[in-house]
Amino acid sequence: MKNSKFVIDKLAKLFEQGLVSSKDLANELMNILKSKRDEIVFRMRLTSKDEFEILKKRVENLEKKTSQFKSLKKNKSKKVRKS
Repeated sequence: MKNSKFVIDKLAKLFEQGLVSSKDLANELMNILKSKRDEIVFRMRLTSKDEFEILKKRVENLEKKTSQFKSLKKNKSKKVRKS
C-alpha cells in the first residue's frame, strides 16, 4: 500500500506541475521508477556505493548499445528485386 501511495502521489504532483506532453510524462515516470529502484538496491546493501555506480554505468552502456542495434535493424531493410 505504501508503494502504491508513493507512485500515486508522484503522479498527482506531475499533473499539478502541468506536464501535459506524453513524452514528458513518460520520461518523468521512468526517472521516478529508476530512482526508486536505485534506492531499493542501495538499501539492500548488495554492493558498495562505488561498485553500484560502476554497475549502473555498465547497464546504461548496454542499454545504449541495444537501442543502437534496434535502430540499425530498423534502418537496414532488404531490397527486393523486381523481375
